Amino acid sequence: METYLFYTNMKRRVEALTIVLAICLITIFVRCQSNETPIQQLVVALNGDSIEMVFVKGGTFMMGCTDEQGCDCEDNEKPARKESVSDFYIGKYEVTQRLWRAVMDTDSILPFNGGCEDCPMENVSWKNAQKFIGRLNAMTGKTFRLPTEIEWEYAARGGRRSKHYKYSGSNKVDEVAWYIGNSSGGQYGEAGVPRPVGLKKSNELGLYDMSGNVWEWCGDLYTKEYKQGGKSVYPGWPFEGTYLFFRRILRGGSWGGTAKRCRVSYIDYDIENYSDEYGGFRLVMELNFSK
Repeated sequence: METYLFYTNMKRRVEALTIVLAICLITIFVRCQSNETPIQQLVVALNGDSIEMVFVKGGTFMMGCTDEQGCDCEDNEKPARKESVSDFYIGKYEVTQRLWRAVMDTDSILPFNGGCEDCPMENVSWKNAQKFIGRLNAMTGKTFRLPTEIEWEYAARGGRRSKHYKYSGSNKVDEVAWYIGNSSGGQYGEAGVPRPVGLKKSNELGLYDMSGNVWEWCGDLYTKEYKQGGKSVYPGWPFEGTYLFFRRILRGGSWGGTAKRCRVSYIDYDIENYSDEYGGFRLVMELNFSK
């Protein structure tokens, strides 16, 4: 009887010790998983509102038609190529209707989904975005601008934290993007509209809606058709004053587009004075003006 009790007590102690060790191992694993350096963020106060900016550490990455894009690549995404980028800050969210009004103090541009303060400001041309940025810089004393195409794709891919997803933050488009497949048929059966920023999962850098919601203007001219291997096919192109000269790059896809267009490497473009309900923008801030 005593031997049996001793065996039973020892068995219970071993089981208890095993549970404790398992908990310790889980705790250590979780701590290791969360060991990554916290993402640096900066908040710029403005007229009772604020602009949340995320620091992006520069680096080198493969841009364009990389392996995870599969067979979806368009010709202007090819070939994949190595690019480098310096440190910068980028907006955590797309510019919202609330922020637009805080800067512009005008309703001269009426968004398609008006009255949704936290929805992205759309119906904005590239030129409209430049006017907004000029006024914002004057108000804050900082230097904001549109991202370059290389900066945009680097940030969308997650920068140095990239896990090489097809979309910005996931291989499943519905986790990270508002697009034609999920932007309509809400609680009241409404038609598709842009949605409030930040509702979907963020990417590796903590950026929201880099895939879907609204297209985002980049600062660059679109020159894909008349460049080969990064060199101009016709010296002097694009000719200033021509239609080609005024085309600007758009990235990220939109609430009214397909999943294919929400991929991190997909490239669209339009003339710089064009606007519609699918297009908005996101800010970049120069690093040397961030202090």
